[in-house]
Amino acid sequence: MKLPARCYFDIISPYSYLHFTQLGRFEDTLEIEFVPVLFAGLLKAWDMKGPAELPAKRTHTYRQCVWTAGRLGVPFTMPPRHPFNPLSALRLLIARGVRREDIARTYAFIWEEGRDPEAEFPALAAALGVAEPAPLIADPAVKARLAANTEAAIAAGVWGVPTIAVRGQLFWGLDTLDWLAAFVSDPALLESPAMRRADATGAGVVRKA
Repeated sequence: MKLPARCYFDIISPYSYLHFTQLGRFEDTLEIEFVPVLFAGLLKAWDMKGPAELPAKRTHTYRQCVWTAGRLGVPFTMPPRHPFNPLSALRLLIARGVRREDIARTYAFIWEEGRDPEAEFPALAAALGVAEPAPLIADPAVKARLAANTEAAIAAGVWGVPTIAVRGQLFWGLDTLDWLAAFVSDPALLESPAMRRADATGAGVVRKA
């Protein structure tokens, strides 16, 4: 039987896209529910800055994504501007039931074709087969769902995207997929003395605001 898991994501994140392309390895072990959240909401809740807000980190991040995509053998093209506002695209995904094929097509539009989902939103909607997206994304229930998803993610301790939650544990980022696979195979992985010591490590210095 497959384990239930949640994948928290935002299409604004190139790492969420790269992560998505690798999830096929869990097809036989995880039943993944995809949960759109607003990354900006996570940053605000945890008082953090996104990679694109720090000039040196911004360049490093984009370069790393290009290199990583090449290593993984997946298409990758930066959109003409980043960050963009992902709200309409995320709401459209929710309005259509957060279907895996819609997520894949949205990622392809942005991160394979290098297009701007905010500036070209009608084209993105058309790519998803939606002729009139405005009523869908204006639905109060759809707006409330995205907000609720984000609030629930924060309450669960999610601080970034992509994050997979399984068996009450969080695995953040593309580089944790091997660790996730090991944990799926061995639920006691996080119970070792070394892990317990890591859990119990105190803070020696706390940076002042």
